Amino acid sequence: LAILGVAAGLVLYALSDAIVFFYTPSEIAEKGVQPGQRLRLGGLVEKGSWKRGGGTLNNFVVTDTIKTIAVIYNGQLPDLFREEQGVVAEGKLDAGGTFVADTVLAKHDENYMPKDLTDKLKEKGVWNEGKGNAQ
Repeated sequence: LAILGVAAGLVLYALSDAIVFFYTPSEIAEKGVQPGQRLRLGGLVEKGSWKRGGGTLNNFVVTDTIKTIAVIYNGQLPDLFREEQGVVAEGKLDAGGTFVADTVLAKHDENYMPKDLTDKLKEKGVWNEGKGNAQ
């Protein structure tokens, strides 16, 4: 029983940094996330940053209004994907610091943003409570 308890403790300790729904651009910079590490990136799509390439290639920038990360996504974006709206992208950082996403999720209406993202934006002091979005 003691060995099982120690093993469970070691597993929880090893996973403690990875048990996060997503990272904001500022957290990725602070933690020094290594290229190739799989993670979720959450924030707002920066205004004027969304560019469509050939076919289904999309380039945009995710920001928490403090730091930004360029994102490349090759696929169909959700219908509700918009600039200045909340987004969560899943994928990996490449060697140049660009986030290569294989999944992109957008908010489902104008009043909703994932609670974790709202909380993190509030911690950074960039959440505007009256408007329901970042300042």
